[in-house]
Amino acid sequence: MSIFFKNTLLKWHDPLERDLPWKTTNDPYKIWLSEVILQQTRVDQGRPYYLKFVENYPNVKSFSEAPLSDVLRLWQGLGYYARARNMHLAAKQVIDQFNGVFPTFYNDLLKIKGVGPYTAAAISSFSINEPRAVLDGNVFRVLARFFNINVPIDTNEGKLIFFNLANECLDKSMPGKYNQAIMDFGALVCKPKNPNCMMCPLQNNCAAFFEKTISDLPVKSKKIIKKERFFLYQIVNREGSVAIQKRVERDIWQELFEFPVIEFNNQAELLKSPLIAKDCDNVISLKQTLTHQIIHGFFVFCGTKLQEDNNKGEVLWINSSELSKFAFPKIICQFLEGNYF
Repeated sequence: MSIFFKNTLLKWHDPLERDLPWKTTNDPYKIWLSEVILQQTRVDQGRPYYLKFVENYPNVKSFSEAPLSDVLRLWQGLGYYARARNMHLAAKQVIDQFNGVFPTFYNDLLKIKGVGPYTAAAISSFSINEPRAVLDGNVFRVLARFFNINVPIDTNEGKLIFFNLANECLDKSMPGKYNQAIMDFGALVCKPKNPNCMMCPLQNNCAAFFEKTISDLPVKSKKIIKKERFFLYQIVNREGSVAIQKRVERDIWQELFEFPVIEFNNQAELLKSPLIAKDCDNVISLKQTLTHQIIHGFFVFCGTKLQEDNNKGEVLWINSSELSKFAFPKIICQFLEGNYF
């Protein structure tokens, strides 16, 4: 069955040419950029970020020499900024440990900061056709459905089963092409919601289709419980200068900037703050959902004076026209896009 699966995917993918810039290169550095970015977002949203990074940092040397603040600013909007910081560290590591040459072999790639088995398999197979099977969300889903596997993918047993199956199905003569085919198939046909089963070339042999378990697969054993946090942001404007601070704690959004913030245990406690009172013009409420957290942001306009010190570091006063030069978390960007100044 694995032979049918492999051959059918390759035949399906053969006439399909997705017009994506990272598909036309075997440069491991550019493939690495694309893979890290696409772990954060969909292809259509990730493409402009990829192009911006390649334009600003055409090779790993220029990336390694870039200030971290500039890297974070280009990453702005993708979320999970630890990836951007790891990318910056990885670029420096390539310069120091690999003489500035981005590695292509799987085992060497695993030595790089932030590069795990999936990314290493993608880079090595796409750049030099090393026979390594990729195993990302798309691949888990396609394999789980076609073979009707209900073992949770986030358990050690499940990971081993899918790892072995992915390598069994791999076309070792053209691993890069096969890996691209199965990932594209998961993105375009065997989608998480509303999969296009009626147009699927694997349908006649898809076990989940016949067992009517497609919507149940793949299985995960752990349900993420998101922590809710409540931030009160002070918007202070002195003759065109705005107060901001850098987040320096080991927490979300480390090294990013934001307005001076006070965190409360819950919304009721926040709403009792004297900052939300008649001397404040109004309050803007926004929300950002992270992987493990939900951030509720309340923005209060406090005139020209910082009403309450949060003791979280130096307050910077910058011209409001320079806000675009700083890297902010998404919730702050949403506020700025509202043109409330």
